[in-house]
Amino acid sequence: MKNLPHKTVERLSQYRRILIHSLKTGKTSIFSHEIAGLLHITPVQVRRDIMLVGYTGTLKKGYDIKGLIDLISELIDIDEGHKIALIGIGNLGRAIINYLSSESSSMAVVATFDVNPEKINKKFNGIPCYDVSQLAEIIKKENISIGVLTVPPDKAVTISDTLVKSGIKGILNYTSTSLNVPEDVYLEEYSIITSLEKVAFFAKY
Repeated sequence: MKNLPHKTVERLSQYRRILIHSLKTGKTSIFSHEIAGLLHITPVQVRRDIMLVGYTGTLKKGYDIKGLIDLISELIDIDEGHKIALIGIGNLGRAIINYLSSESSSMAVVATFDVNPEKINKKFNGIPCYDVSQLAEIIKKENISIGVLTVPPDKAVTISDTLVKSGIKGILNYTSTSLNVPEDVYLEEYSIITSLEKVAFFAKY
């Protein structure tokens, strides 16, 4: 499953959120065109993604919602849960912490880091904030596998290098600095400017 296309994994996460919501409304099965309509993609794409993970539905009822949720969870989650380190406790960092704390998820921010003395040794939504100089030490101590960067752009490369050397396996980069990481570390880079320019382009035409 490690060779699943990155976009397929992204959509599987979106499918799971839709499926969980549908289950809460009392639905027990769902068709590909229902999922597709909510995500503005084609039913063919939905069926292709779900076939790639070895799940099948029926013509009469579609997909069993609970069964598909369980399969996607098995693929994405781990039994002990993913532990996250968030570096940079500015407005964005705090928003991410608050959001993840409010979501029922197998992922949890267990440590935050900053250089501001007024933030270090305090807790944000119950999560301790450490001096960034303790990054490697805490990552190893807490067995953290994912790092989230919300630091100033000029600090991103240094922090990323420390994360990699500390054994981090995945990095979500919210800075405007492009990073280079080894092949065994998964990097996801999110740029709000790129997203806004994409929206602006289609709004223009």
